[in-house]
Parts: sequence; C-alpha cells; structure tokens
Amino acid sequence: MTKLSSLSLLSAIFAICFALMASPAVAQDAKPPHWSYQGATDPSHWGSLGSAYAVCSTGHLQSPIDINGAKKTDLPPLKMNYSNAPLNIIDNGHSVQINYPEGSSLTVGDKTYTLKQFHFHHPAEEEIGGKKYDLVAHLVHADPDGHLAVIAVLFKRGAANSLLDTLWKSVPSEKEKATDVSSVTVNAKDLLPANLGYYTFQGSLTSPPCSEGVTWYVLKSHETLSEDQLANFAKLYPHNARPIQPTNGRQILESK
Repeated sequence: MTKLSSLSLLSAIFAICFALMASPAVAQDAKPPHWSYQGATDPSHWGSLGSAYAVCSTGHLQSPIDINGAKKTDLPPLKMNYSNAPLNIIDNGHSVQINYPEGSSLTVGDKTYTLKQFHFHHPAEEEIGGKKYDLVAHLVHADPDGHLAVIAVLFKRGAANSLLDTLWKSVPSEKEKATDVSSVTVNAKDLLPANLGYYTFQGSLTSPPCSEGVTWYVLKSHETLSEDQLANFAKLYPHNARPIQPTNGRQILESK
C-alpha cells in the first residue's frame, strides 16, 4: 500500500471523501483549487482543476464503487475500541465532520489504526449490487505509517439515530471553523450496526485529492435515520456524493 507523507496524510484526513478541510498542504499547488459537487468544479472536472487533483481522473483504484462480485473468505473481525469524546465539530463547506482525539482505534488482524474523524455524504456514495442508500458515515482512520482505513456505515430511512440528532443540533453556524462543544460527549460506536460483517477493497479518497492506497471496509448491515434527520442534513448538503467509479477488475472480499 502506498505510504503517505505526514503532510499528505494530514491533507488526506481533512479532505477524505469530500475534501474535509481544504489545506495548503494538499499537494504541489501553493493553494488547492476550489472544487465542489456542482457546476464547473463538479466531480467530472476535478482531475483538470490542478496538478494536485490529477489522480481524480488518471487513477485506476478510485472510490466510491458499486460492490459486486465479492468473494466470501475468512477475514479478521473489525475490532473497534472507540472511547467517549468531547464534541469537536465543523461544517467544512463539503460536509459535517466530527474530529476525534487520540485514544480510539480500529484493529483488523495485525493492523491497528487510530480514529481521526468521521463525516457524512448524502446520498450515500457506495452502492451494494446497485442498491442505493440515503446517507453514509465515513469513519477515517490512520496507522503510524500513514496508511488510511475507512469504515463506511450506510443508512436508510427508518428509526431515528440519537447520535445524529445530537450532531445536527450542534453544527456551527459559521462554515470552516471547528467548534468545541464541551457540554456534549459523543461516541462513534453509536453509528455502528450490531452486525459488523463487511466488504473490503483497495480504493481512494472520494474527494480531491483522490489519493489512492486507502483500505475500505463497507459494512454489510445498514443503520437507520429518520425522515426528519435526513431532511435536516439535506438542508445543509442536498448532494455531496461523488459518482460511482469503475471497479477496473479490483478484488473485492466479503467476510463470512
């Protein structure tokens, strides 16, 4: 897997799947080009906006994908050790993101990653056998060598999720400014379904700079959110999802 430098890792973490916090360290350009989900800077144009984003159009392991033809095999379980954390939240202009302090981790086999942040896309970016979902949470992790691992939790309309209520009520009115809400404690495990079976494959960030070398874990079981919760997020972001990318023959594995 590709190793990212510390600066690349920082930009990846704050740009993943929707350019989480645009940073001057994104790549070669002194200032990263503006990008969006609509108009002249939408996903079809990302690769031509600047050299920093070239892989968005030249890469062969881009995300998201429609998960098809997965091979069932014996895979290690996902072991999440997520702690309660004081809420630090930002509306970064591309999504709502929750920054996580050190101390929470994901272990898969002999690999351990630290949870850095999670954020949301509407509609969900990933598809399973062509099936679309209403929302997805991307939980972004990094190991000490700079490898990224992302857990994708898909949501369909149904019963409300209490954590989402807490988050939506706490979104700052000012964009691109992280806010500490010291009176609120959150735990990322409250986004997870009971069944942690998953699909896994190699992919990329789903937003500029679209860096490849990201290991994806898409949970097979989905969670639910209420119609009101979906509508409240849609008021902020009616559409912040990259279109499905070609699989290009990559291997997709499914836990038994």
